[in-house]
Amino acid sequence: SPVDPILSIQAAVMRKPWAEGMPDQSFSLHEAIEGYTVEGAYAEFLEHRKGRLKPGYLADIVVLSADIEATAPEALHTVRPVTTICGGKVTYQA
Repeated sequence: SPVDPILSIQAAVMRKPWAEGMPDQSFSLHEAIEGYTVEGAYAEFLEHRKGRLKPGYLADIVVLSADIEATAPEALHTVRPVTTICGGKVTYQA
């Protein structure tokens, strides 16, 4: 089945300990987003060209329907992509 980064980010942020007394294993929103951006680029050995909005980096950007920093964690699944830009070209537009 297709991977939905928003649902994965929501799961990472809302993760609960699997048993009482176990440590919290949830991620902050910032950490979860980095997992899909900076850390993804690092895994490809492309951290010098991808993963950040920075001059000279590849322009792979997703515009979302809402500000995920202002969205409650339990409502993140309602945020959808509106526009996707890969390599500086629009590849998806709702």
